[in-house]
Amino acid sequence: MFDLQGKVAIVTGGNGGIGLGMARGLAGAGARIVVAARSAEKSTAAVRDLRALGSDAVALTVDVCSEESVDALIAEAVRLCGRLDILVNNAGTNVRKPAHELELDEWRHVIDTNLTSAFLCSRGAYRHLKRAGGGKIINIGSMLSIFGASFAPAYGASKGGIVQLTRSLAAAWAGDNIQVNAVLPGWIETDLSRQARKEVQGLGDRVIARTPAGRWGRPEDLAGVAVFLASAASDFITGTAMPVDGGYSSLL
Repeated sequence: MFDLQGKVAIVTGGNGGIGLGMARGLAGAGARIVVAARSAEKSTAAVRDLRALGSDAVALTVDVCSEESVDALIAEAVRLCGRLDILVNNAGTNVRKPAHELELDEWRHVIDTNLTSAFLCSRGAYRHLKRAGGGKIINIGSMLSIFGASFAPAYGASKGGIVQLTRSLAAAWAGDNIQVNAVLPGWIETDLSRQARKEVQGLGDRVIARTPAGRWGRPEDLAGVAVFLASAASDFITGTAMPVDGGYSSLL
């Protein structure tokens, strides 16, 4: 039920953090991983990591904000691997400023990287998933899909949009046997969140105080949910937004 042998997965932003944590989970279940990201150096290291887990992983460079680059990524992944079964839309960024200090180009950069990229990649993947007889799309939202944060208006808007995009795609493509779900990570130890703790005073302690599990999450905490949502185990689950947050969102 959780076997991904013979499946091909594209993971955007798959060369670090949550993306690599998910990619490791998918590789461990047998999937071939296409690491799609900007940094060739980081992607090469990620591919070595995934090959050690038995995946015939490859790395492709992409600008997820560019329609042409995304379309080229999808085409090259299918050319190299022969098919596409799973897409993880994980690429993301943030600019931490209150709305009155945020420049329009900063707003657009966050929205394009976090939300428009998921639309472009999903649209590009659709015909290949359909041709394979069905497939899985996993969109990465956030706790800020649920809660507001004074220092992240663009990020929160983009991640709220991820949930609504997920529901729209799920409704549109269910008849093609394509399941589309979102994962809402809590506070996870990544380069982005480490920078957040430098920029937002007291954030680390506040997160631990609110989280019933009593710790920050780790990228490997996302591996299991990735396998579940990419596998036959979730064939009748679509349009959901699933928190993976140590209980953070369960508290008032």
